Amino acid sequence: MSAFIIMITVVIVLILVEVPIGFAFGLGALLYGGLSGTDISFHAAYGYSQVSAFSLLAIPLFVLSGTLMGTGGLSERILDFVNSFVGRRKGGLGAVTVLSCALFGAISGSAAAAIAAIGKIMIPRMVREGYPEGHATALVAVSSVLALMIPPSIPMIVFAIATRQSVAEVFLATMGPGLLLAIVYCVLNYIFLRKNTTIIVAPQLSYTNAAREVVRTGKEGFFALVMPVIILGGIYSGICTPTEAGAVAFVYTLFVGFLIYRGLTFRNLFDATLDAATLTGSVVVLLFFLFIMSRGMILAQIPNQFADMLLSLSDNRIVLLLIINVLLLFMGMIIDDVSGGVLAAIILMPVIQKIGVDPIHFAAIVGTNLGLGNISPPCAPLLYMAGGVSKLPLEKYFAPTMKFLIFGHAPMVLFVTFVPEFCMFLPNLYGG
Repeated sequence: MSAFIIMITVVIVLILVEVPIGFAFGLGALLYGGLSGTDISFHAAYGYSQVSAFSLLAIPLFVLSGTLMGTGGLSERILDFVNSFVGRRKGGLGAVTVLSCALFGAISGSAAAAIAAIGKIMIPRMVREGYPEGHATALVAVSSVLALMIPPSIPMIVFAIATRQSVAEVFLATMGPGLLLAIVYCVLNYIFLRKNTTIIVAPQLSYTNAAREVVRTGKEGFFALVMPVIILGGIYSGICTPTEAGAVAFVYTLFVGFLIYRGLTFRNLFDATLDAATLTGSVVVLLFFLFIMSRGMILAQIPNQFADMLLSLSDNRIVLLLIINVLLLFMGMIIDDVSGGVLAAIILMPVIQKIGVDPIHFAAIVGTNLGLGNISPPCAPLLYMAGGVSKLPLEKYFAPTMKFLIFGHAPMVLFVTFVPEFCMFLPNLYGG
């Protein structure tokens, strides 16, 4: 246990001084091996077997699809369709942003891709329509987390592999919270802006003209809007696995981008492939070292010792769940969602099993909580990425972000944790 504590401390320090996360965990694995006397080379084969899993092929495929959506014209048509419903109301553009991120999440599974595709379009548009710059940036940042909760979610794929759970059921566990959180953010957006007098609201259309607008944008965006149906329908009907659904999404995006909307070029395809390869490479390196480290910890009974330590603090299930939520929030604040999901699976799963929490329910807790951490300083990678899109200093969008988190996401974490029936309804329905 002492070697584990030293290793975790070193990894956290390395991350805080901006050492790349994959290398920080790599150095941590080497240090742990040296302190505990573990032969790291013995565990390398296990790490390789885990990162070569067929399921992980879904990551580059969904990342590629999400990137190509932004350049191929699909994301703009999704935005136009959502805007035809709610865009002509006070705070309507904010609701368009939230719902578009939710739809984008149902295709790409990547929060970073959602910020890149939706944020680059919606932040300038909201600012032109009188939205405060800080509010617009914060809204994109918090809404991007919906892409992590609404399937297909890349972090949830990795979590399912690490815990040996059904990917489809893990997806369904975070879907309900993701959809409810999207509604909560739309409501909060309206409440925060209801007294703002600088926002320009487009004039209302008659019911006939509004219906025509919905039909027009629906026809133009049909091929983009049907994509989530194809992906999720294929997974839950049993026609294809999540990895095969990722391949379908990629081929479909190429077809629509090149031949239907004609927004894609071979240059776009090359740039998107390069970005996806870079991201996938960094994720694989990170997972490789994480799995090596996890193998050593499992053989040394570290997760069970950690579980016993937590259980010694209290035998109250509510108290233990609150402690677990604090630990997950801390993980999400300093590391990315993929790393946090793997560490949660390794370290906290024994605790979860001992207090009788269903692993699929735990997946919902992890997905919701790590999303909160990823937009909470000090590291907050998604928050800073949204700030990079708007080119604003942190102090401009920090306060609006915290309002969304305190009144929206944090209550959702507690709701998911203590009302398991809500997030377990769809997995139970799917599992029969």
